[in-house]
Amino acid sequence: MLTAYGDIRSGNCLKVKWLLDRLGRDYRWVEVDIMSGGSRTPEFLAMSGAGQVPVIVLEDGRPLAQSNAILLLLAEGTDLIPADPYDRARMLEWLFWEQYSHEPYVAVARFQRLYLGKTEVEARIMERGDAALDRLDAALVGREWLVGEAVSLADIALVAYTRMAGDGGFDLAARPGVRAWVARVERALGIGAYW
Repeated sequence: MLTAYGDIRSGNCLKVKWLLDRLGRDYRWVEVDIMSGGSRTPEFLAMSGAGQVPVIVLEDGRPLAQSNAILLLLAEGTDLIPADPYDRARMLEWLFWEQYSHEPYVAVARFQRLYLGKTEVEARIMERGDAALDRLDAALVGREWLVGEAVSLADIALVAYTRMAGDGGFDLAARPGVRAWVARVERALGIGAYW
């Protein structure tokens, strides 16, 4: 049986769990409390040298880290990866952008406020987080999904921290396209609304 290691508070871990559930995969979830050093034990570091969650261990014992790499492996051969080469490349473009230009700001602001108790987050983080959310809102004008005509890995990867952006001090009410998209993706994944 596939085993998934993650901290359920993490958007990166949630997107892996949501995908496993959507695909109906049989798996065992092992909760790893990153706040108490659970991802820094010798056993965990043997699976993930970076000491980050999520990690999956395949049925044959091979581990794989990094949420978007895990999504790509798990969704191989499903309709969550567009068949059209250009749409598939656009999906990958969103996955790369999510980890470089979205998660480092939206997720970091959330972490600092919610888990570190900060009332003020560095202005640069907030500015870049706002810019990322604005880009998403603009990309969704006249569209239901980020790529193609159905939910894809791009939507799953980006909804995880976007739906939690308010925890980081970002205003999603000012981004109606994003709010409507979040609700669509939540319905497509069968997860409850975050707000």
